Amino acid sequence: MCSHQSSCPAADTSALHPVAAHPEQGWTLLCDGSIVFDDTGELHPDGSVIPPHRTPVERLAPAA
Repeated sequence: MCSHQSSCPAADTSALHPVAAHPEQGWTLLCDGSIVFDDTGELHPDGSVIPPHRTPVERLAPAA
């Protein structure tokens, strides 16, 4: 899936680049096969999931 000479290193996320972006649907496919969601969640090719990193409501600033 990745067009790099060697496959994308999983540990070096700065080297990953989008191969398909669908902001209207809230997700981006990266060159290593991972899907990154706008809510900061991730789905990796091996099936592992990183849940969204949401800020607790108590820490949000009130709207003016």
